[in-house]
Amino acid sequence: MSEIIPRWEWRSFGQHFGDAETCLMAYGPDKLQHSDEIYLLSSGSDANVKIRDGLMDIKQLEQTDAHGFELWRPVLKEAFPLPVPAIQSVFAALGITTKQEHTPMMLDKLLVEVTSNSGLRILEVHKSRTRYQLEDCIAELTEVVADGKIIRTLAVESENPAHIAAALRALNLGGIENVSYPRGLKRFVEMTS
Repeated sequence: MSEIIPRWEWRSFGQHFGDAETCLMAYGPDKLQHSDEIYLLSSGSDANVKIRDGLMDIKQLEQTDAHGFELWRPVLKEAFPLPVPAIQSVFAALGITTKQEHTPMMLDKLLVEVTSNSGLRILEVHKSRTRYQLEDCIAELTEVVADGKIIRTLAVESENPAHIAAALRALNLGGIENVSYPRGLKRFVEMTS
């Protein structure tokens, strides 16, 4: 099994990114990707908990540096039915307690369990991502459709936060707040804490 390497991330949400978008597009797209995902959002946690490609996927925030860049570590990528330890990881990441499960859980049962907890929300999301290579980073410009609304996000990620700082300078995006996917989606759908 390959070693899991956490990555530093910076992300902003908006409708337009002005000159930064033009600059990024000049690098030429590396890859275009569409995905349908289900985010499990919690008012008590900012963990990144989603279902993508039939897999339960959890990333945990490890630290935030002086620039506001966030270091995220993948902690779970598991197929359904989820084994008991994976179920426990999902609810721990969401910051809730639930009755102890003694059997594997299918996706439909997990979603019922989530909807029965106040402070949790299921959000179906469609993403159209265009990826770029920039300053030894992966950059992406994404159109996000959720709740019948559209928002865009521009992101830069790398194993080295200095590379992210260089990329943001190249895009003239210094000083803009870093907003993770979970926090950005909760703001977008006006989910209160």
